[in-house]
Amino acid sequence: MKTIIFATGNKDKMREIREILGSVDTEILSMREADIVSDPDENGKTFEDNALIKARAVHEKLPEKYRDAVVLADDSGLVVDAMDGMPGVMSARWMGRDTSYHIKNAKIIENLKDVPVEKRTARFVDAIAAVLPDGTEKTVRGVIEGKIGYEERGENGFGYDPIFMLPDMSVSTAELPPEEKNRISHRGRALRAMAEELFGAAESRNRSRRDPM
Repeated sequence: MKTIIFATGNKDKMREIREILGSVDTEILSMREADIVSDPDENGKTFEDNALIKARAVHEKLPEKYRDAVVLADDSGLVVDAMDGMPGVMSARWMGRDTSYHIKNAKIIENLKDVPVEKRTARFVDAIAAVLPDGTEKTVRGVIEGKIGYEERGENGFGYDPIFMLPDMSVSTAELPPEEKNRISHRGRALRAMAEELFGAAESRNRSRRDPM
């Protein structure tokens, strides 16, 4: 495998992807770095649906020089139990794509202002889809459980990280050092599972050394 093209232009996401897949001996490009423009309608009912929509759209637009590339795409989001699973698959679009996450986070905290700590349960979900050069498709999912905090905390993450607390409520995922966050995060778990699907036992051994969970 010569190249992986990830169906995103998000620099923060690409930074995490490259850190997590650092042991994989292949070139990893964003779709923008591969000169691909794609913005399909993410109208799926599940995270896997939306990840496949994005991966298929980029696969169809691969330039000739990347015809042997594997296309990866992910769809991730925050599922808040006290909000009936919202924002869920709408996480990036909830309250509008151009609305800052500071405002979105404040809205979630406001929605849960009267919810006791034991019922503030939530999870980050990340589904990753792959489209191989021959059109074969694969999906995997990573999940991390936690709770919604009472304020934004930390500056190491992005998106909903500052309000997502680990189960004991001692630290948010935005307060974790990047290496620790990548070890336990939904995206880290999903990416390592996909790496095992694509690269097999060698990556599995690398993963076991990095992630002794």
